[in-house]
Amino acid sequence: MNAKQLGLLVLLLDVAGLDAYAIWRYGFVGVFEMAVANAATTALSVELGIALALVVRWMWQDARARGASIVPYVVLTVGLGSIGPLLYLLVREASAAPGRGLVAARAS
Repeated sequence: MNAKQLGLLVLLLDVAGLDAYAIWRYGFVGVFEMAVANAATTALSVELGIALALVVRWMWQDARARGASIVPYVVLTVGLGSIGPLLYLLVREASAAPGRGLVAARAS
């Protein structure tokens, strides 16, 4: 595991822990209710939705170029936000390790 993968893993675990705490505290539906509880949280939720839509678009293009399936990561992104893209990046880094991935497959 390289430094980039370790950093992604730590960030993924931190975000997953925060999400788990929020879901434990407010319930899955309650998290979404809190996200639109007032104008400030609604604005932040809309901004996050736009940013995640852009990330999903990038993941879609990247996965298509790599011949990978994007569906599980999109489902995770819709349900849990940043966990989907972080997991995609972690798996992408693991598949791009030396001796593996698209470049190695083309060389053989």
